[in-house]
Amino acid sequence: MRPLLEVKDLKVEFPTRRGVLTALNGVSFHINRGEVLGVVGESGAGKSLTGMSIIRLLDAPGRIAGGEINFDGKRLENLTEEQMRKVRGNEIGAIFQDPLTSLNPLYTVGHQLIETIQTHLGLTHKQAYKRAVELLESTGIPAARDRIYHYPHQFSGGMRQRVVIALALAAEPKLIVADEPTTALDVSIQAQIIDLIKNLCRENNTAVMLITHDMGVIAETADRVAVMYAGRIIETGLVKQVIQDPLHPYTSGLMRSIPNINNIVERLEQIPGSMPRLNNIPSGCAFNPRCSRVMDICQSTRPELSDSKGRMVACWLHNEPQEGSYE
Repeated sequence: MRPLLEVKDLKVEFPTRRGVLTALNGVSFHINRGEVLGVVGESGAGKSLTGMSIIRLLDAPGRIAGGEINFDGKRLENLTEEQMRKVRGNEIGAIFQDPLTSLNPLYTVGHQLIETIQTHLGLTHKQAYKRAVELLESTGIPAARDRIYHYPHQFSGGMRQRVVIALALAAEPKLIVADEPTTALDVSIQAQIIDLIKNLCRENNTAVMLITHDMGVIAETADRVAVMYAGRIIETGLVKQVIQDPLHPYTSGLMRSIPNINNIVERLEQIPGSMPRLNNIPSGCAFNPRCSRVMDICQSTRPELSDSKGRMVACWLHNEPQEGSYE
């Protein structure tokens, strides 16, 4: 069966006065219908930029410079802005980190939900009102018939995020791009939002691209995971596989930095150094300056994603040819 979303060799550039900066370079992955794909990595890895590219909301002067974004039989990168507006919100929903950026403070949440539903589904006002109430109830908003007349500032952070999820689901989309949907919330509220996203997607067979820096959220929510570093995907696989047996040294570092209640230590391990700047991406494997297992070939030749142990990884420890020696 063809994936709902298939991204091939996506390249995103930012022209500047000092030259062109490549922010995404050869990003490839797919998401099946009803599947939750977790996209994880440090700040600056390119996770959010990948999501914004899919829904065509790149900030200027960013541009898609190459590759394909195939969504349900359509090439999204070739659509006009008018055509993309019909896809965005209707077939692809979005949930962002800060719900206040998604909600208009001048209108009640009911007004915003009803307007969205009528725009994309063509229902009457009465039908749209009924669906808006049902959406608020399904996302756990208490007394939805009363709260539908409230403004965003009258909701707590967790409740506002539930309203944003309701908005994202309003037009019954096939895919939701969720960019750090739980980061600004308390831990207990995070768990509720995670359960909500999982349950709603299971019921509606909606696919989700879940962007986060938190491997714990990935472990609880996703079916598969894609690990990003410096504008590229460096490992993908089933969540259980990647968490229990990470192949790429960067993925291993991410896993070692997570607290474990069964293994109490004084200090968590950390990955030395930091994500490289766009104007200073190392040659070869971009992770090589921070890698404890670096080889000569890592510094000169970039590894491509290839199959290893039933998943995809871009690392010379697992890719052929395995040349060079450990330093």
